Amino acid sequence: MSIGTAAVSAAGDRHRPPPAGENAAMVTVDANEAVASVAYRLSEVVAIYPITPASAMGEHADEWSAKSRPNLWGMVPQVVEMQSEAGAAGAVHGALQGGALVTTFTASQGLLLMLPNLYKIAGELSACCIHIAARSIATHALSIFGDHSDVMAARATGWALLASGSPQEAQDLAAIGHAATLLTRVPFLHFFDGFRTSHEMQKIGSLDDNTLIALIDTGAVEAHRARAMNPDRPVTRGTSQNPDAFFQGREATNTFYDRCPGVVADTMRHFATLTGRRYQLFDYVGHPEAERVLVMMGSGAECAHETVDALLARGERVGLVKVRLFRPFAMSAFLAALPSIRALAWDPRPDQGARRDRRAAAAGRHLRAG
Repeated sequence: MSIGTAAVSAAGDRHRPPPAGENAAMVTVDANEAVASVAYRLSEVVAIYPITPASAMGEHADEWSAKSRPNLWGMVPQVVEMQSEAGAAGAVHGALQGGALVTTFTASQGLLLMLPNLYKIAGELSACCIHIAARSIATHALSIFGDHSDVMAARATGWALLASGSPQEAQDLAAIGHAATLLTRVPFLHFFDGFRTSHEMQKIGSLDDNTLIALIDTGAVEAHRARAMNPDRPVTRGTSQNPDAFFQGREATNTFYDRCPGVVADTMRHFATLTGRRYQLFDYVGHPEAERVLVMMGSGAECAHETVDALLARGERVGLVKVRLFRPFAMSAFLAALPSIRALAWDPRPDQGARRDRRAAAAGRHLRAG
């Protein structure tokens, strides 16, 4: 049996745990390599252009392709370096129209150059997962500080935003993002902090091919391929529409976004059955009757988690909510994750949308929002 045939056969039974399961091999890698390994094996086309601190992901993919390393379906992904991040996003968009499984990697200004195509990809409900090593956008000067200003600039594109805080999480949520986008048709932008996470070396439980095969829904892959442009099945795309028709199309996508958080949660539960590592849309750690709760996403949540543990040992009633799925923001799931509290503090970022989410959540629980 060929690798490709084995992949399709095994993926047909999504609930059969792979042989590795919780006994996956431990490897020491940084987040860039861990994420690139997952994305490469789940893609057929990888469009790249280097930008710090995401360059290593593209370099790994390019090296593996040059060495004829196959993906899950037994094919060697086509890795193409374009002349800019805008070109890479255009290549992603074009390959998606051909029904390919596609990914790319970028950061900072590179993500901004991709924005026009991101709007198109989301508007056309094309399944895709890309990976961002988040970094400051250059303003009065360039900075390599690993904040989320680049990712926040993409909030309005219609892409789901999935956040990781460590190399282990980055690998795992990369896989979850690739699986969920095929099931929802909502494209996923998976991000983690530049340098602090992208270059952090950590011993992690790896994801072998069997685990990824069991995670990916074969029917969703076939449906993605069936949406490819084909002269035998002509469709119209990229038209110019008057407002009445245009906004009907925009409204029609709402059902896909409404069901997206539930599908992500189901995919996370399925991932847990395969690996023993459990994630939720919002993970709460701390006192069950916390008086003060911090809400964070990214690498800072790892430090906050240890701080919460230390304060709990001293008798403090505190907690932490780790945000995994930032967009679409599932308010009901967020409120369900919160204990009964008096004060809520949101990790301060230059992000008006996050402030609105914080105020809405506080209003839902009659809290004082910090």
